[in-house]
Amino acid sequence: MAFSSWRGIVGIIKPTMRPGGLEDMIRLLPEGIGVIPLFNDIQRGDRSEFKEVMKDYDAKVAILAEQGCNVIHPEGAPPFMVMGLDGEAKKIKSWERKHKIPVFTSGTNHIAALKALKVKRIVGASYFRGEINQTFAAYFKAAGFDVLAFEGMDVDFNQAQNLSSHQVYAFIKKLVLKNPKADGIYMLGTGWKVLDIIPLLEGDLGIPVVHPVPSRVWEFQKRLSIHEPREGYGRLLAEMPKMVKL
Repeated sequence: MAFSSWRGIVGIIKPTMRPGGLEDMIRLLPEGIGVIPLFNDIQRGDRSEFKEVMKDYDAKVAILAEQGCNVIHPEGAPPFMVMGLDGEAKKIKSWERKHKIPVFTSGTNHIAALKALKVKRIVGASYFRGEINQTFAAYFKAAGFDVLAFEGMDVDFNQAQNLSSHQVYAFIKKLVLKNPKADGIYMLGTGWKVLDIIPLLEGDLGIPVVHPVPSRVWEFQKRLSIHEPREGYGRLLAEMPKMVKL
């Protein structure tokens, strides 16, 4: 049994051993929230590995449930988006039924954040090459969004953390300017270090940005009945809009 924290305990399952995202999230969480992190070891970042890793998520969700977490968050959008919206929903339901603890994935978290910000037409960006970006787009289309574009940067999966935030800013800005009807920007993945460009993109382009780190901090607060807005990381954390039922 884990030691208790006075505002609640969250359990997370990181998809890779890549550092950075966990530290960023903990820095943004309000005081009093305990974090129990477990790690998978996705290395290739391809479809077959995303399917293979699901058994590791199963095992780690069980471990976190045993520790008495108030909410469990298996991170990593691609493994669940490859399953499709229905497959993901069945997996979440099976975990919640078995462990009697609320569970949300990166995908459901990002849908919730986009809906809370009243976004309907998105431009998506990732650090995955090629056709898998169409799988990501199909996931959001199935959730009811108009996906105007979804493109990945030309970088190896294990090198995404070495992209400069300025490179990512330029890539996303170009996509949005090609799709001026977009009313929201979606950034898939925690691997790139880009928190600094969220307010810049929102200010320059006039539309909100959903990035995994602020999004999960927002949902953890909502799940634990906490309300602590945080400036400097985009509208979602600054405004703390209500969650919309999926």
